[in-house]
Amino acid sequence: MRTQHAAPATSRPTPLQWLRYAFGGGLPRALAPWVLSDTTRAGWVRRHVVRSLVQLSPLVVICLVAVPVGMGYRLTAAFGGLMVGLMYSLAFMVETTEHRVAKAGYPAGTAARLREERAERARAARVEHRHPYRVGGSGSFD
Repeated sequence: MRTQHAAPATSRPTPLQWLRYAFGGGLPRALAPWVLSDTTRAGWVRRHVVRSLVQLSPLVVICLVAVPVGMGYRLTAAFGGLMVGLMYSLAFMVETTEHRVAKAGYPAGTAARLREERAERARAARVEHRHPYRVGGSGSFD
């Protein structure tokens, strides 16, 4: 059975729209294919981490600038907060991306399904490359 896969979106959000998107805001319906592509194509984990760093950056800046203690304490607190924030972000990465896709109007589970289909195609391509005698899934060694 052949399924429809997310084609690369031609339109992208403006920098202001992307910043709002990074902080959890929705995008216009016209950018829904871009959201699906952003959360499913190769590199989606890296893009998720970048969005998380953008979300954490105001807290890191406040910790470094506004807390009235020595710079060593501020750096330690900022780094520790950044690490804890990234840990939670990575722990809930799949759920967060699914929520983004659902806000864009796609059914729940769409992003995970598309990522799994992509991974399965990559696995099949690796097998075909390593074992060319099994072209087309044939199990014959004739």
